[in-house]
Order: sequence, then C-alpha cells, then structure tokens
Amino acid sequence: MVCALGAAVCFGTATVLQAMAARAVAGGPGGDVALLWRALRQWRYLVGLGMDGLGFLLQIIALRSVPIYAVGAALAASLAVTAVVAARLLRVRLSRLEWAAVGVVCAGLALLGLASGAEGDEGGQVWLKWAMLAAAFGVLLLGAAGGRLPERGRALALGLGAGLGFGVVEVAVRLIDGLTPGALVTNPAVYALLLGGGAAFLLLTSALQRGSVTTATAGLVLGETVAPALIGVVWLGDRTRPGLGWAAVLGFAVAVAGALALSRFGEAPVEREERPEVRTPR
Repeated sequence: MVCALGAAVCFGTATVLQAMAARAVAGGPGGDVALLWRALRQWRYLVGLGMDGLGFLLQIIALRSVPIYAVGAALAASLAVTAVVAARLLRVRLSRLEWAAVGVVCAGLALLGLASGAEGDEGGQVWLKWAMLAAAFGVLLLGAAGGRLPERGRALALGLGAGLGFGVVEVAVRLIDGLTPGALVTNPAVYALLLGGGAAFLLLTSALQRGSVTTATAGLVLGETVAPALIGVVWLGDRTRPGLGWAAVLGFAVAVAGALALSRFGEAPVEREERPEVRTPR
C-alpha cells in the first residue's frame, strides 16, 4: 500500500510540475511540437517526467503486492495530491468543498489500508489474458467512436476509454507470470499492457485537449477503478482481511467519490489573474 500511495504522490506532483513548466514557456512561437520542445528544456518538466517514471515503477510493485482495488483507489487519489500541491505552488484556491474532498479521499484510503489483505494468489486463466488483449483493442475502438461525439459526450467517452486502458494495464501486470524473454513474448498480457497503456495515454491527451477536463477526468477515475477492482475480486482472488470486507467497500467508494469531486484537477489548473473592472461610459 505504501508503494501505491507513493505512486499517487509521484503522479499528482508531476502533473503540477509539468503544468508550471508549460505555463512558463507558453505564448512563444511555433505549435504544439515547439511548445513541447521548450517544455523539455525546463527542469520542472524533466523532474515531472522522472516522477511519472518512478510512479509507474511503484505502481507495478504495488500491483504485485496488494489487491487491484486498493491500487486503483490510491491512484485516483493522485487528484488530491495535485489539488494540494497546486494550492501551494500554483496558488490555486480550493473551495471548502474541495478541501473536504481531500479529507474524504484520505479517510477512504485509510479504511482501505486497514481492510486490504494480500493480493490474490490466482494467476488468472489463459482466456483472461486474451480478454485483456481484446479489451485493449476495444479501447482503441472506443476512442475512435468517442472522438466523433459532441463535446461533452466526447470528453466523457475518451476519458472513460483512457481509464479502461489504464485498467487493462493494472490487470495485465497481475497476469504476467514469468519475466524470461520466452515467457514475455508468448504472453498475451504483455501485449495488452503495451497496447492498453499506449491507447490510454493517447485517449487521455485527446480528451483533455478536446473537451471538459472535469468530465474527462471523471470518466478516467471510473474506468481505472471499478472494472479492474471487480476483475481482481472475481477472477484473481483479491480479498480483504477477515471481517473487514465492509470497510474495504466503504473505503473504496469514499476514496473514488472524493476523487470525482476533485476531477477538475485532472489537468492542473492555473489561477486566473483578477483584472480590474473597466467601466465604459454610457
């Protein structure tokens, strides 16, 4: 659980650092490629990328140690980290409701930490590995269809598709039962992980650029938490500590609900400068 929380801290902090770097180089000449190149020359952006990489490694370790439902909820909690760090570094004002949501996320994670047992000992049947590969292709199809929807529906569909793609990654990590070259090449879960992760990043980027950040992030949180958690419980043997199943369900629901309340932090916001009101003579 410590690794899952560490991954959430890394991802949440990286979002703010990358937002700061992008804001520092915004307004210059050139298009998106030129903006990315200028951002890559900012130390904050590079540190953010490094934290993303560290967060991914911690996520893999966590997925091999604790149930998927606990890891998914912890990763959703990265929005709470982003909110707190943005309030500090970007001077974004959080409402009382948003501060309460941060507290709710922490309370949910505390319940999950108390109730979570060890990861399931079932390696998953062969059909499940192929099903994850099929799901990764399905994410691509969902992205293609969602990109043609109106703005609000498009953001939700692309965000949900991105969440499902990250969910495929979470499950696929558990289905990789051998790390030798031969075992990796012949395991469909490896290809599901690569395809699902790549599709998820593509769809999330498109969702944040072409629609509401809040709507897209809400879809992301739901997609990467609910379905993988169910798969972990039903087919991979994830369980809770004896007698604490209710606490795990409550903690999961509370943590996800708090993350949804903070969904505008799916892309670290920049506080708008208040401008003096200009009155025009009648």
